[in-house]
Amino acid sequence: MKNWPFVLTITLLISTSSYCQNAPKMDFEDYDPPSTLKVPANTIKHAKFPFIDVHNHQWRMNTQDLSELVAEMDKLNMAIMVNLSGRGRGDQEFFDAVLKNVKDHYPDRFVIFTNINLRDIDAPGWTERTVKQLEQDVKAGAKGLKIYKSQGMDNKDKNGERIRINDPRIDPVWEKCGELGIPVLIHSADPKSFWSEHDRNNERWLELKLRPRRKRNDETTAPWETIIQEQHNIFRRHPNTIFINAHMGWFANDLAKLGELMDEMPNMYTEIGAVIAELGRQPRFAKKWFEKYQDRVMFGKDFWNPEEYHTYFRVLESADEYFPYYKKYHAFWKMYGLDLSDEVLKKLYYKNALKIIPGLDATKFPD
Repeated sequence: MKNWPFVLTITLLISTSSYCQNAPKMDFEDYDPPSTLKVPANTIKHAKFPFIDVHNHQWRMNTQDLSELVAEMDKLNMAIMVNLSGRGRGDQEFFDAVLKNVKDHYPDRFVIFTNINLRDIDAPGWTERTVKQLEQDVKAGAKGLKIYKSQGMDNKDKNGERIRINDPRIDPVWEKCGELGIPVLIHSADPKSFWSEHDRNNERWLELKLRPRRKRNDETTAPWETIIQEQHNIFRRHPNTIFINAHMGWFANDLAKLGELMDEMPNMYTEIGAVIAELGRQPRFAKKWFEKYQDRVMFGKDFWNPEEYHTYFRVLESADEYFPYYKKYHAFWKMYGLDLSDEVLKKLYYKNALKIIPGLDATKFPD
């Protein structure tokens, strides 16, 4: 039969079409099959060494029962938590209550960073008042300054213009932090994909579909590159101040570039909060990077969820292969363990934080 290839093709198409019509309907976000791969797996619920979480937020620490929080920290082997939201969304009364709660109950387990308010930067005397507040907060017990992403991206001045994080009126604040010997943990921008077209080429497509408010554009904020450059500008302009670039500066997916920035700006440290999925998909290169920059990287998590720390420990400590992140919309890919050495782990978990955050109790940690 001369036409048998054509007949066979039509038959297959009809058969496939009939099958597809009868197949269960499913949206892309629902497709998440468990892996059939059988490889060694380790669930690590307790860090190998006691660690300092330099990036955490506790919004009720003014009235919170800290004993419950400490019990959860103990399960993880978290020796010290840095609460970056010392002032929260509140005022002096809130900040004072946070410090009192910590001092009265667990002064050796929590570190408080203070915050500043850029929204009234146009008011006369803003710079002087803010520097004075910073001095008073450090005297009261604050160990650092946290800069939220809204400061430099969303905050507007009296004319409705975005307040640049490198606004010269803030320079005395950065200088004062250097004089006081406290670090500035600064979060600028968001993942670059939030500025990209929301199409099939965007790795954050699912996240932006489920969380559309995270989508950014040049007109309503500013170009991603502009915000990042403004941040780097203050690092360069204030070499005597230690800056902790939150979330690996959003360069965890480009470690070579991050390494160049670290080489250029020795006063820039970083932490791994909310970017562990980026590290887990490049285990060999990431391991080499951590070995090279082991003196400049710290442990951070960001959102408080004890069970999510287990994935961080697994990426950092194990040699496991092909395991999932805990939020598919953040990372639909699988991850691999970096199997970091004890020397690197100790620096990541506590030694680097002890070096740059003043007044921490080093006796809680191994040599």
